[in-house]
Amino acid sequence: MTSAELDGQVQVDPGATIGYEYDTDVDPAVIGPGATIREGTTVYCDTEIGADFTTGHDALVREHTTIGDDVLLGSQSVLDGRVDVGSDVSIQTGVYVPEASTIGDRVFLGPHAVLTNDHYPVRTDDDLEGPTLQDDVSIGANATILPGVTVGEGSFVAAGAVVTQDVPPNHLAVGVPADHEQLFGPLDGGNQL
Repeated sequence: MTSAELDGQVQVDPGATIGYEYDTDVDPAVIGPGATIREGTTVYCDTEIGADFTTGHDALVREHTTIGDDVLLGSQSVLDGRVDVGSDVSIQTGVYVPEASTIGDRVFLGPHAVLTNDHYPVRTDDDLEGPTLQDDVSIGANATILPGVTVGEGSFVAAGAVVTQDVPPNHLAVGVPADHEQLFGPLDGGNQL
């Protein structure tokens, strides 16, 4: 069964599922006007998505997720429930965003970036704590952000970096584990999404 409220003109490809009922007592998925949802994508019930949302193929949006306006969710990317995403956000192919993560406005996540939320996977019964990406953050391809880390406003995480501690606003995080330095040249300033 599916349950969805589509606000205005929404294009849903055959083979996409909008309003997947994962339980018996759920609210419908709410999708704003101008959305394009491509084949293989699943959007669960108990989600609220703003205007002009676009997915690639085979994307997943789990329950209790809120998404702002003008958000791109690339092919095979996952928002794994209880995620808050701002507006003007670009999430590229194969990105994983776990439960309890927060993504601000004008954020870019490069292909196959991974956010994590479990400090000690399957070793302890710990509370999940996803990362926070503040406004105008850019995350490079294949970067990994560890649980509870905050990437400060305007910061840039280099491709392949493993971010183990908070990144101050307007800093570059590079390396494994990532070191931080002040932004410079073309990296300085907000995102133009």
